[in-house]
Amino acid sequence: MAKLRYFDAKETSRSQEPQLVAAHSEFLRTGRIPRERRHWLAEEKRYLTHDEVAAKTGRKLQVAGERTHQHINGFHHSIQFPKMIFHRTLEDSPHLGYCHVTAARTKFAHYEEVSWAFYIANFYSDIGENDNFFERIDVGYSRMYFAVAIKPGENSAEKMTIDRSVRGNGLLFRTHDPQAAIRNILLLGARNEQLREIIRQL
Repeated sequence: MAKLRYFDAKETSRSQEPQLVAAHSEFLRTGRIPRERRHWLAEEKRYLTHDEVAAKTGRKLQVAGERTHQHINGFHHSIQFPKMIFHRTLEDSPHLGYCHVTAARTKFAHYEEVSWAFYIANFYSDIGENDNFFERIDVGYSRMYFAVAIKPGENSAEKMTIDRSVRGNGLLFRTHDPQAAIRNILLLGARNEQLREIIRQL
C-alpha cells in the first residue's frame, strides 16, 4: 500500500482572499509589471510528516478521552472509573487512532468477573480475530466507542491483550452513538441491579 502523504490545509475563505489579476492583463491595462510574490510564485503546499499528523491526531483523541471520562464519572457518585487515558495512532495512517479511557473489573452476563477496557477511536471497524486489533476500517463514521475484555499479555510485547474467551472475540460492546456508549459503560460499572435498572431506563 502506498504511503499516505498529508499537507497543511489551513482554510482561507475565498471572500477574504484578495482578487488576483493575471500578470499579463495587469501589464496591458496599466503598463506596470506586478512585482508582488503572489503573481509569480504559486503557493506551495506544506506537507506534514507522519509524526506531525500523529501528534495532531493524538491531541484530538486526548481531548475526546478527557471529556468522555468526565461524562461517565459525572453520572453518579457510586459509579466512578479510574482515569487511564492514553492514545495510539495507526502506523501507516497516523490520521487514524484510538484512545484508552478507563479500565475496570465487573460481573458481565454469566461471566463471574471480567477485566475490561473502554476505548474511543476516530473511525469504525471490526475488532480483529488475531493480533490485528482492527479489521475492515470504515471512516464513514467519525467515532467508535467500544469495550473489550482484557487479560495480562502472554508471549506478547503488550502488557494487556484482548481476552477472547469472553464472547468468542472479547468484544463487550461497540457503537458509534456516544449516549449508547455511556449507558453501556455505566451498566458495566453499576454495583447492583437496582442501579442497573435506573440506567437502563435512561
